[in-house]
Amino acid sequence: MNSEVLDLTIELCRRKSLTPNDAGCQALIAERLQSCGFSVEHLRFGDVDNLWAWHGSAGKVFTFLGHTDVVPVGDLPAWSSPPFEPSVRDGVLYARGAADMKAGVAAMVLALERFVARAPQHAGVVGLLLTSDEEGIAVDGIKRVAETFGQRGQRIDYCLVGEPSSEQKLGDRIRIGRRGSLHGHLKVRGVQGHVAFPEKALNPIHHALPALHELVGIRWDEGDDHFPATSFQISNAHAGTGATNVIPADFQIDFNFRYGASSRVEDLMRRVETVLAHHNLDYRIRWVHSGAPFVTTQGALRDAVTAAIKSQCQITPLADTGGGTSDGRFIAPMGAEVVEFGPVNDSIHKVDENVRIADLDILCDAYGKVLDQLNVAGADTP
Repeated sequence: MNSEVLDLTIELCRRKSLTPNDAGCQALIAERLQSCGFSVEHLRFGDVDNLWAWHGSAGKVFTFLGHTDVVPVGDLPAWSSPPFEPSVRDGVLYARGAADMKAGVAAMVLALERFVARAPQHAGVVGLLLTSDEEGIAVDGIKRVAETFGQRGQRIDYCLVGEPSSEQKLGDRIRIGRRGSLHGHLKVRGVQGHVAFPEKALNPIHHALPALHELVGIRWDEGDDHFPATSFQISNAHAGTGATNVIPADFQIDFNFRYGASSRVEDLMRRVETVLAHHNLDYRIRWVHSGAPFVTTQGALRDAVTAAIKSQCQITPLADTGGGTSDGRFIAPMGAEVVEFGPVNDSIHKVDENVRIADLDILCDAYGKVLDQLNVAGADTP
């Protein structure tokens, strides 16, 4: 139970950093890293805190990427212990954010501190990039940081995201990419009226359903070696005034595409609007593209992460592009190799979120092995 990683994880979990509130997590981390010789830059956009801390001045740039914000606790009475009062029971740490992703952040911080202590003249630049806007709308977080870095010509070559990627055992799965995400917010307009006089109204629900049925049945693509077939899912549908005898004036539908490299976002939008027009709908649609697909098929970072997991976890990880989105989608377009590796994810966003204490130091050591391997491989190569 004597673990520096555990201690820092607990300290971070005590802070009620509900997105986009950082609750002082980044200031705590910045102070620690500055005391180890790191340079620190605080990048605040709107209500969002972002932290960039780095050590070294030239060569390839490696960064850990994470977030300090957490999701709401949900059903508070259902928690076995207060979510912001970390509790250790039977070798498990319970707290909101324990797995997603304050344990990963703590492991990153300790790995960086130990690395610069044993290799003060290391090759390249090593850093930590944090945001308090990953669990929220993700507009003023890493997206804005990446834009800022691009404007000033600052590159990232390797990015290890500490999101909880593992499924059953630490290290059993890593993410080498993510699908793209496209949201559609559709409003179908009709004419409000009395349900007893449908001839004097136009029911937008009735008119929209055949089009929605057609969209649900489309096979958008076949996927490829790295991505499954594109999925189309309706997430919300709403109409009506609350009265049971009123035909509504409009029908609002929210839907989402998760797509891979086999489809282009422009083609998906065009095909949807073609279907809507074919059904003669009076509609308006607002598109929100929250991230393009990316994949790191091979490279020094993927090799280093795989080797570290084999060494520290005694397991060969499965590499895939599953799951939702992560902030890696904002770093990949910078030309970086991006890999995600972190704690077991079976309790994230749930009541009694938790992380196995035995995994914490193993994770930290694995992160340290990644740093060592990239340094030995010559991360200062232009």
